[in-house]
Amino acid sequence: EVQLVESGGALVQAGGSLRVSCAASAFAHAPYAIGWYRQAPGKEVEDIACIRTDDGTAYYADSMKGRFTISSDSAKNTVYLQMNSLNHEDTAVYYCSADPALEACHDQFDPFLFMYLGQGTQVTVSS
Repeated sequence: EVQLVESGGALVQAGGSLRVSCAASAFAHAPYAIGWYRQAPGKEVEDIACIRTDDGTAYYADSMKGRFTISSDSAKNTVYLQMNSLNHEDTAVYYCSADPALEACHDQFDPFLFMYLGQGTQVTVSS
């Protein structure tokens, strides 16, 4: 069982930036496909990005390209999601997920289907 710990969610003003983190001790022992997705109240899950921690290959949902950047830090066993130019529509719970199958992260990724899901971190953007 892989325990994912998301952190960094906060209240931020529109136009601001925020970085959320996803940590797991399991990342130290093997490469994973790590994904980020979000869900706002009353809305469907939205895919954001995924990354393969072995080589940093990343994929983004088309609607998330440009403002969101996924990265990994192997020394800290952490994957980050940098979010810029935030607006009210970005208010949601942000979740990370992990899968030991690196091929789960591809151009048609679906992080909600990854093997392990985190508990989420709340991001609220004030207008």
